[in-house]
Amino acid sequence: MLRLYSGLVLMLFLTLHLINHSLGLISLEAMEAGRLLFIGIWRSLPGTVILLLAMIVHILLTSAKLLTHRSFRRIPPKEIVQITLGLAIPPLMIGHIVGTRIAHENFGIDDSYTYVLYVVWVATPIQALLQTAGLIVAWSHGCLGLHFWLRLKPWYEKAYPFLYTTALILPILALTGFLVSANEVEFLARDTAWQTQLFQNLNLTQEDFAWAYRVRDNGLYGMIAALGLLLLSRLFWFIHFRKERLVTVHYPEGKDVSAPPGTTVLDISKQGGIPHASVCGGRGRCSTCRIRIIEGADTLAPPSDKELAVLKRVGAIEGTRLACQVPVMADMSVVPLLPDKASHKHSFAKPAYLQGREKDIAILFADLRAFTKFSEDKLPYDVVFVINQYFRHMGEAIESTGGHLDKFIGDGVMALFGLDDDPAVAAQKALQGAKAMADALEVMNTNLKSDLGEPLRIGIGIHMGHVIIGEMGYGKATSVTAIGDAVNTASRLEAMNKDYKSQLIFSDRIAVEAGFTGPTQKEEVLVRGRKSPLNIHVVQSASELKL
Repeated sequence: MLRLYSGLVLMLFLTLHLINHSLGLISLEAMEAGRLLFIGIWRSLPGTVILLLAMIVHILLTSAKLLTHRSFRRIPPKEIVQITLGLAIPPLMIGHIVGTRIAHENFGIDDSYTYVLYVVWVATPIQALLQTAGLIVAWSHGCLGLHFWLRLKPWYEKAYPFLYTTALILPILALTGFLVSANEVEFLARDTAWQTQLFQNLNLTQEDFAWAYRVRDNGLYGMIAALGLLLLSRLFWFIHFRKERLVTVHYPEGKDVSAPPGTTVLDISKQGGIPHASVCGGRGRCSTCRIRIIEGADTLAPPSDKELAVLKRVGAIEGTRLACQVPVMADMSVVPLLPDKASHKHSFAKPAYLQGREKDIAILFADLRAFTKFSEDKLPYDVVFVINQYFRHMGEAIESTGGHLDKFIGDGVMALFGLDDDPAVAAQKALQGAKAMADALEVMNTNLKSDLGEPLRIGIGIHMGHVIIGEMGYGKATSVTAIGDAVNTASRLEAMNKDYKSQLIFSDRIAVEAGFTGPTQKEEVLVRGRKSPLNIHVVQSASELKL
């Protein structure tokens, strides 16, 4: 978190700096007035301490991460770009820092915009290119960091277009303001007397200039040495861990990967080429790398407060851990819980049942009657139009009565009631849903009378039982659904409407749980796949249910 907070301070500094540059579109005087406010914040004692600490902490923590990172394999390209941009910032900006803050502190010069623009635009144009590149590099680095952090927030997707536009416009305005004011200074510099007065106000000697150049050059040499030391330390770190006894992580389908002790499960996955989701890049924020420990849980340290907070946020069940926060000290077996293509949406809080849960719920199946014949006599466009109208009306009816629309199967519908309710409420809502569907179909038949030829008819079957519910599927075909004998029974009750020429059939358990005592045709039937008979209620028209 310290690296995040220090980065936010530096990003705030840079944002205010760009806004200050943008004032050049108004005038050089406006630019200078903004600078006085800007340095009033950042050159005060608190501002100086905060800015300096942020720079030191950010550099040290980033260097430590690069040094101790167990594996750089399969790092997302965007993160590689961010790291590269971050390493490029100091050498690009060292000249600007020496020529402004350091020169101000050491020589007491007034590093006004007039002075800066003259130096970088008129006297040494190469500095204009370097500082422009430094501005773009620093801004891009910061924006990527913000993106990696904010993409885990539920509101970010809606705010993204605005933030992205701002991220593009602000540096353009800043560079344009810089260019406009630089041209103004260049025009003023044509006056020899103006230049003479500028140098007199600076009151710098040749020795002062030489000192500043030495500081800049020594700073560059120091950066090169620091980078070399980091790379050398990284090499020694790598050699040290290669000599250690290896531990092995066992993955599903018989895949095993070995690594030095202390390596996190996520890094081991990357080393072994095991597809493993990690939206936040292993920072312990997104939860998409979560795993279930099959064997070896007793060898692990308990989760930290940070890890527990993330797991609690997403409603993770007991026994779930974050792969990026689990250093492996002994052989173990794990199962990644999310597909490797998981997105930031998987890091938001979700109901616990999505991860797999057994529960008594009501299952509703509905199917159109004789729709195949209808489609044979219509143009494809007409068929698609009618079926979409049907799906919309049925979907609205189900959702309006508290049901979860599971899926459309051909011209059929499957819905679940009671994902978050007790059985009694689930049964009541399921019957209400059936009545609402029948009513909606009547409205649809009336509205589309000229298109249909004859009214559409449906059969509805409802049953309640013990099922397993959760998010199931693959890729984009993943959805919340239920599996179990009760699902098959509900489907077969729907099909029985053909035998009874009815619109609705529901099991006796639905009637008991819902407290339904209305008039129905009661039957005892054998359902394929069930050993014992099932008591059912047959209703000719679901619209006539007395609820």
